[in-house]
Amino acid sequence: MENVWDCLRQNKLCAQLRDSYDEIVKAYKTAWNWLVADPERITSIGTRNWASVSL
Repeated sequence: MENVWDCLRQNKLCAQLRDSYDEIVKAYKTAWNWLVADPERITSIGTRNWASVSL
């Protein structure tokens, strides 16, 4: 989950100011929709060698 949050912060939520709670919610919703629209990005976040557990 931390990797997902880091990806969103670095790519969609950085260096932006919002004036209201509604703007914050809208920005986070937009960022989340951007992420889930790209399954390859999600896969790359979740399959980093150092983040994988093998049994």
